[in-house]
Amino acid sequence: MGRISQRIAAVTESATLAIDAKAKALKASGEDVIGFGAGEPDFPTPGHIVDAAVAACLDPKNHKYTPAGGLPELKAAVAAKTKRDSGFEVSASQVLITNGGKQAVEEAFAALLDPGDEVLMPAPYWTTYPESIRLAGGVPVEVPTSWQSGFKVTVEQLESARTARTKVLLFVSPSNPTGAVYSPEEVERIGRWALDSGVWVLTDEIYEHLVYGDSVFASMPVAVPGLADTCVVVNGVAKTYAMTGWRVGWIVGPPDVVAAATNLQSHATSNVCNIAQRAALAAVSGDLSAVEEMRAVYDRRRRTITAMLNEIPGVTCPEPEGAFYAFPSVEGLLGMPIAGRIASSSLELAALVLDEAKVAFVPGEAFGAPGYARFSYALADSALEEGISRIAKLVAG
Repeated sequence: MGRISQRIAAVTESATLAIDAKAKALKASGEDVIGFGAGEPDFPTPGHIVDAAVAACLDPKNHKYTPAGGLPELKAAVAAKTKRDSGFEVSASQVLITNGGKQAVEEAFAALLDPGDEVLMPAPYWTTYPESIRLAGGVPVEVPTSWQSGFKVTVEQLESARTARTKVLLFVSPSNPTGAVYSPEEVERIGRWALDSGVWVLTDEIYEHLVYGDSVFASMPVAVPGLADTCVVVNGVAKTYAMTGWRVGWIVGPPDVVAAATNLQSHATSNVCNIAQRAALAAVSGDLSAVEEMRAVYDRRRRTITAMLNEIPGVTCPEPEGAFYAFPSVEGLLGMPIAGRIASSSLELAALVLDEAKVAFVPGEAFGAPGYARFSYALADSALEEGISRIAKLVAG
């Protein structure tokens, strides 16, 4: 008998958090490291949200247990925000407040999957998705995409990957790590395929407000209303409102799925921190002016980083349409001498660049996409330009 259960021992560390931790450790030791690793807004949480949290700390009613599924007023506000922002009309009883988006993803899969159920998972994918699927007893089935296809999966690919064990399609737009955004027509086409095929959809909409240019966010249960009874939406305040540390996310879905996930949460964590919930209430109930200001800055940075990466010989970077990540192909750098070393994979290249240029990025292997790299542009313009310039100089020799 092993000391650690096989189920938990099989879980891999979050690559994005590991890279971020290494970069921060090097900084703490005095190294001048520029980190493109973590998907974390560099803006402070808007002041009115912080003020709501301060007031909540002083109110004794927030010092006690509250319903495991979330504060009733926050659930109602999330339902109202969902209708406002995506057009998806749900009741407060269809909302579960979770400890961040990660818990929302994990509990949604736990509520939906039985051992052996398959989940179609377009790749590249966020590192947490396959781990959450496996922890729920499910089987992640990768459906590959590439920069040539805009990192978008087609109905034909999904149908080819579907088997008798397929239960769920994981759908993410805008995408982490690629920044791809499906058009409303593409969302509808995929949603109709799922409905006609009897496949559930778990759609992660946490980057819904971070779209650029002519791209438009579209919510699948709005594009295909018939999916409402077999679709679960996960979301949260982390990216939109620069609240990663506050740990508030949610599930929106059919009443039986939300009730099951709420029962699970009642035994796992009980209620989310009341102070954080009060802050989230101020966030989702307010206007989106602060969000628009942040989005405009990300838009500028996305164009800067794309142009700079494409100037590096051996790097090909499509312009991201959403989120705050650039996802270039670095295959042209593999196998060539850089600072007297040769990297044969994007994993080795990331280690080389961190050692030689003191720049941290996440290798594509973390997202099921060897030969690629993820650069978060949620950092100061000066740091962004300095970091990419260091890589360019390193490659140029």
